[in-house]
Amino acid sequence: MKKINLISEIVGETTDVESWLIRAGLRFSDLGNDAASIAIRKQWREYQAAVHRCCVTLHQPPSRVQLSGDYTNLRIPGAESTN
Repeated sequence: MKKINLISEIVGETTDVESWLIRAGLRFSDLGNDAASIAIRKQWREYQAAVHRCCVTLHQPPSRVQLSGDYTNLRIPGAESTN
């Protein structure tokens, strides 16, 4: 997968997969059926679940919340998990 420009500062979370992938310099069209792409798709599902929980808990839209702690690694596609 070819990476494009990495966004240095991320503000808020997103529910848009393309926006999330752009954080790592990727596009949806870059994903295939290889192990890395499968791992990124799984990470997207985990990220969305964490964002949803955070939004419900804080009563805020995704753009107004920011994952931290154990969930920080989910913010950037392909980031290494420390769990």
